[in-house]
Amino acid sequence: MGYSAEGRGFMGGVRIHPISGLSSELPGLLQFIMEHIEDKWVGPLLEGLLEARFELRSNLLKPHDRLKDIIFLDLALDSTVRTAIERGFEELNNAQPSEIIYFITMVLENLSLSSDNNEEIIYCLKDWHHTIDLCKSKSDQWALYAKAVLDRTRLALTEKAEHYQKVLQPSAEYLGGLLGVDQSALSIFTEEMIRAGSAASLSLLLNRLDPVLRNIAHLGSWQVISPVEVRGFVITVDELAKVQNEVYGQKTILVANRVKGEEEIPDGVVAVLTPDMPDVLSHVSVRARNSKVCFATCFDPNILDDLRAKEGKALSIRPTSSDLVYNEIKVNEVLDDSENLSQGHGVSQGIALKKKKFNGKYAISADEFSDELIGAKSRNIAYLRGKVPSWVRVPVSVALPFGVFEKVLSEDMNKGVAEKIEALDKLVAKGDFSKLHKIREIVLQMNAPSQLVGELKDKMQRANMPWPGEEGEERWLQAWMAIKRVWASKWNERAYFSTRKAKIDHSDLCMAVLVQEIISADYAFVIHTTNPSTGDSSEIYAEIVKGLGETLVGAYPGRAMSFVTKKSDLNQVKVLGYPSKPIGLFIRQSIIFRSDSNGEDLEGYAGAGLYDSVPMDEEEKRTIDYSSDPLVVDHNFRRSILSKIAQVGHAIEELYGSPQDVEGVVKDGEIYVVQTRPQM
Repeated sequence: MGYSAEGRGFMGGVRIHPISGLSSELPGLLQFIMEHIEDKWVGPLLEGLLEARFELRSNLLKPHDRLKDIIFLDLALDSTVRTAIERGFEELNNAQPSEIIYFITMVLENLSLSSDNNEEIIYCLKDWHHTIDLCKSKSDQWALYAKAVLDRTRLALTEKAEHYQKVLQPSAEYLGGLLGVDQSALSIFTEEMIRAGSAASLSLLLNRLDPVLRNIAHLGSWQVISPVEVRGFVITVDELAKVQNEVYGQKTILVANRVKGEEEIPDGVVAVLTPDMPDVLSHVSVRARNSKVCFATCFDPNILDDLRAKEGKALSIRPTSSDLVYNEIKVNEVLDDSENLSQGHGVSQGIALKKKKFNGKYAISADEFSDELIGAKSRNIAYLRGKVPSWVRVPVSVALPFGVFEKVLSEDMNKGVAEKIEALDKLVAKGDFSKLHKIREIVLQMNAPSQLVGELKDKMQRANMPWPGEEGEERWLQAWMAIKRVWASKWNERAYFSTRKAKIDHSDLCMAVLVQEIISADYAFVIHTTNPSTGDSSEIYAEIVKGLGETLVGAYPGRAMSFVTKKSDLNQVKVLGYPSKPIGLFIRQSIIFRSDSNGEDLEGYAGAGLYDSVPMDEEEKRTIDYSSDPLVVDHNFRRSILSKIAQVGHAIEELYGSPQDVEGVVKDGEIYVVQTRPQM
C-alpha cells in the first residue's frame, strides 16, 4: 500500500514503497477496518478483518520479497480480531445462543487462518454453520447437535494446545535456561502464548455457550454411566491410566482429569468422576458397571472444582436418573466399610480357568467350534448363522483353536523364543511389569510351522474366504504377524492387571483366534439390549460411529452417536447424543484376527475387550465431516438405520433369551453382526 512522510522527526523523509501482488480488494477492506475499529457492535468489524486475512493468505504461502511485512500485517489483523472479540463479550451477556454461535464461527475462522494443519478446525467450523441452519429451522434437536459440536471443538483446542506444548515448550526451557530466566516464568511460557491468541477467546465463548445448550437440551450437569450409590474418600488424579494398577486400602472416589476409555478400575475405587467423555459402551464403562463402581461424566467445571477442593474428605454419592448428588459425611461412615475392604471381606477369592490343550488341529471350520476348542466369541457367531432374520448378515469364520499358540511355541524352530518368554515371565511374576512389553515383542519373532499354514489355508478356502497367500508371500507374512499380535495381547498391561486383580492364574489363560473377513464399514455399532445406564430391560441402548468400531470401544476421544428405543416400538428411536469423535477408522476389504480367550464372559468377571483383535491391513485414520454425513443430517436415513440396529439387537436377545451385548457394522445400508455375548 505504501507510505511516505515529509518534514521533521523520526519519520521525516520516510518513504515505503507499496507491496506488489496484493489483492485489489485489500485496501478497501483495510480502510473499512480503520473506520470501524472502535464500533461497539463488533460483528461487521470481525467480518472485515477475516475477509482481509483471507485476501492476504495466498501471499503468505508463496515467496515474496516483502514477506516479513505481509506477516506483520497478518499478525496485526489476527491480534485485532482477538481484541474485538474481547470487547464484544459485553454484548453477549444477554445474547441469544445464535449470537454466541455467530461469534464462535468468527473466531474459528480466524483460528483456521492462523494454522497450517487446520483440517479439524475447518470441519468444526462447518459443523457450527450446520448448527446455525438447524437453529434457524427451529429443529427440536439443534441444541443436542450443538453440544456435540461444542465438545468436538473443545477437543480440537486441546489437541492444538498439546501440539504447541510439545513444539514450543522444550525450546523455551532450553533458551530460558541459557539466559537465566526464572523457572516459574518458563513453566507457563506456552500457556501464555496460547492465552494471547484466538484459542483463548474461543475457549471463553464455548464456556459461555455450554450451560445454555445443556439447559435447552435438558442434559443437566452430569451423564451417569454407571449408577451406583457409594461412599468414599476423594482423591484427584491426572489420568486414570496412570493409577489403574494401584491398590487403594480404603474406599476411594477418584476425580480423574483424563479417562481414555480402555483403562482398568483400580482396586478399592468405588467411583470415578471425570470431565472426559468416554462412551457409555466403552471398555472402561462396561467394566465400571460390572464392578459396581459409580462412573460419571461432569460437564460443569464449577462442580469439578468443588470436588477437587474436597481432596481427602469423605463423601456420599447418589446418582439419580438425570443427575448426581454428593454430600460430605463423617469419616467413620467410610472407615467401617474400608476396614472390611482391607481385611478382604467381599474381595473375590479368584476365578479358576480350565487350561486348554492342543487338540491336534491347527485350524478348524465353524461347524467344528466347541467350548473345548474355542471361546464364546467364536461359538456365538457360529450359532447366529441361519437363526437371525435373513436380512442380517453374519460373516463366515474359521479359527485357530486353543493350544495352537503353545504348540507353535514348543516347536524346535521357536525354542529360543520360548526360552526368552519363560525367563521374562518369571520376572513379571516377581513384579517387574516393564517386561510385559518385551514379551509381546518376542512373541512376534515366532515362526509358523508349515502344517499350520497348510491347515489354515485349507479351512479358509473351504469357507470361501480369501487366502492371503494367494496375493504373495508378503501378504501371508502380514496375516501371520496379525495372528502373533493377537497371541501377544495376552501380555498387554490392561489384560495382565485385570486378570491379576481377579486372581486368575495368568498361565492358565489360553488364546484362540477367530478369523473373519473384515467388512469395510460405513458405520460400526454396539448394542446393549438392556439400557445399561438405567437397567431398564424394556429399552435397547446403542452407540454408533463412522467407520470401524475401534473408535467406539477403544481409547479414541469424543463421543459416539447414542440412542434408545422401546422394545414395544422399535421404529421410534430417540437420539440421546450426536457424535463428536473427530477421527474415523477405515480399511480395505481384508481379514481380521479376533482374540477369543478362555478368560472372557465368565461369571463374576467380564474379560471382554481386554485382548486385541488385529486386522491384516492397517486402518486409515480420516477426519470426519459430520455436516455432510447422512446419519447426522438426513432424518429419514438416520431413523431407518437406527431402527434396523435396534431390531437386530431385539432379535438376538430373543434368540438367546437373555440381554445381549452385540457388535456389528453397516455397509451400504446392510447390517452385519460380527459378535454377540451376554450383556454383563
